Amino acid sequence: MEVHEDSSSVILPDGELGTTTPSLRFSKTCLKNVFSVILLFIYLLLMAVAVFLVYQTISDFREKLKHPVMSVTYKEVSLYDAPGIAFYPGKARLLSCKHHYYDHIPPLINPGQPGDIECTTQRINYTDPFTNQTMKYALVVQGPRDVKKRELVFLQFHLNETDQDFSAIDYLLFSSFQEFVSSPEKAKFMKDCESSYSSWKFSGGFRTWVKMSLVKTKEEDGSETVEFKQETSVVNYIDQRTKPGSDQLFFVVFEWKDPFIQTVQDIITANPWNMIALLCGIFLALFKAADFAKLSVKWMIKIRRRHLKRTRQVTNHIS
Repeated sequence: MEVHEDSSSVILPDGELGTTTPSLRFSKTCLKNVFSVILLFIYLLLMAVAVFLVYQTISDFREKLKHPVMSVTYKEVSLYDAPGIAFYPGKARLLSCKHHYYDHIPPLINPGQPGDIECTTQRINYTDPFTNQTMKYALVVQGPRDVKKRELVFLQFHLNETDQDFSAIDYLLFSSFQEFVSSPEKAKFMKDCESSYSSWKFSGGFRTWVKMSLVKTKEEDGSETVEFKQETSVVNYIDQRTKPGSDQLFFVVFEWKDPFIQTVQDIITANPWNMIALLCGIFLALFKAADFAKLSVKWMIKIRRRHLKRTRQVTNHIS
């Protein structure tokens, strides 16, 4: 008599169902899925931060292009290119002009009387650049050069009569006396200087001391403009002549303030190569994050399929 065993009552060994129970395997799979989802959200957050950094970097670069920073550099020299000093004396007359050194100006022997004119001077007439009708008379004098020896130029003017309550002489400074001398059209040269440079005054009855400094400005198109800055000090002149009449005396000194030429230019602080390197790093991080998110999704799908497959196997074994 054969005994038949019911298949439903057969107890399968543990080796056929795996080493772990279905509930324990399910809990591990659930934890892995939760961990994968958390990692995915973290990398999505990192991608959002990377996108924000790209936007911020491009915005900062465009802002720096619109607002360049002014750069100031100083170049020390021992000799300047002798500037030109253009005087507009009107009815006044140049009495004396001398170059002195080391800030030493000897006292005048005969103030108000013609003396030595040791400066290089030129006289020129030209039409006013703003009206083109009025003729102007200018006396152009070569300025100081040797800044180490503190070279200065001392000039004395005399005005015999004046119908004004005060008297003054106009002057302007331009960068190179040699350019004026070598210019084929000196009248045009002076008109251009008067249009480009500022003019100042020094008054009669005083000793006016002018200390000059040179500023070069580099424009965006590559051109360079030159201007002068000056510090002026005025000291009252006590006229000790035996018979000081109604005439006016003018005394003026020109000297370099320091041996530094100031150069001003606009620079753009935004470096395109730095921005490109930063963007490359950000985009690389974006691609890496996207690749990791893709792999995470595939891994989750794979784990899900494996879990379903094991569930079906268990079900088939049980059945």
